[in-house]
Amino acid sequence: MPRSVNAVASRARRKKVMKQAKGYFGRRKNVWTVAKNAVEKAMLYAYRDRRNKKRTFRALWITRINAGARLHGMSYSQFMGKVKSNRIDLNRKVLADLAMNHPDAFKAIVEKVK
Repeated sequence: MPRSVNAVASRARRKKVMKQAKGYFGRRKNVWTVAKNAVEKAMLYAYRDRRNKKRTFRALWITRINAGARLHGMSYSQFMGKVKSNRIDLNRKVLADLAMNHPDAFKAIVEKVK
């Protein structure tokens, strides 16, 4: 009895990976073994960086709030401590947006917490 290998599923699996490797440079886009490794690595990076993106944005927001607070003579930690103690329920994303795009509104918040 001949060996059954299910070529349909194997080809579909390879085709899926080759489609994901589209746009890669050199042999990574058209040689199965190289493309498989490249796509696998890319998926690991994508998984890792979906989590890192959250950290990166939080750091960016903190930097922007710090810059805005220092324009009004406060440090970031002083500002955030006073925001929390005055029960102002604005998260860092919103505060950073106000500091960047609406300095008048941010100044009003700083004056309120001082």
